Amino acid sequence: MTLPPDLHTHSEFSWDTRTGDMEGSCARAVELGLPAIAFTEHVDFIAWDVAPRDVPEHWAALYRDGVLTPPPLDVDGYLEAIDRCRAKYPSLRIITGVELGEPHWFAGPAAALLAAAPFERVIGSMHSIRVGGRDRLVEDEYALRPIPDVLREYFAETARMIESYGDFSTLTHLDYAVRYVPVDFAFAWSDFEDEVRAVLGSLAGTGRALEINTRRTLDPTLLRYWREAGGTAVSFGSDAHRPEAVAAGFADAAALAEASGFRPGRHPYDHWLAY
Repeated sequence: MTLPPDLHTHSEFSWDTRTGDMEGSCARAVELGLPAIAFTEHVDFIAWDVAPRDVPEHWAALYRDGVLTPPPLDVDGYLEAIDRCRAKYPSLRIITGVELGEPHWFAGPAAALLAAAPFERVIGSMHSIRVGGRDRLVEDEYALRPIPDVLREYFAETARMIESYGDFSTLTHLDYAVRYVPVDFAFAWSDFEDEVRAVLGSLAGTGRALEINTRRTLDPTLLRYWREAGGTAVSFGSDAHRPEAVAAGFADAAALAEASGFRPGRHPYDHWLAY
């Protein structure tokens, strides 16, 4: 079985990883026989309120006065690395990209970035909750408010992002907030069905794709909701922050997508389409 392209990975140019390695990820993609890989590096214009105990040592330089501020993307260095990898791995389609966090809150800086460089793939993501004009990572918010309230606000804000910001092609990891729910909380998609269907309805209405993110165990419920919302395309993303995680779980993800009514597009690096 030919695996789908991995259209969501991170290299050393994503500020949040110490294990990223663009050349290593390309080598892994070639080893697996992937038709393409996209390096969608993190771009976060946000400043998060973070408790000192929650700041890893390697982020200490980014933390001051209770606020964690991600650095800007080194666009020139990133594009130079892309060129080197394209020369070294000519059989692999290597796609430039960015993952924009909460881009609807920072539309001006996001527009300036996208105008400054030829990014081929732009994915949109939510990692945060905004309360009283202050931003926190969703996983930190769980310690402050009831978990169902945080999840509902997260899904509602994701819908607002889709409806108010148009410059991304794919919604990534809709289950991001689910990754970090405390272990004693029994999460089920059905408990948040109305909120999730609202997100997917908004996404389908814009003609964009939903990413099947393989960082968590796959659940067919979300893809069923997506088809019922009129979703016409899916992509596959490992969200890898290290080479060995590239395309992790893709055989199962492809089988689930096919069982849910999606099949490969015209080109091997395209989104899969509903049939």
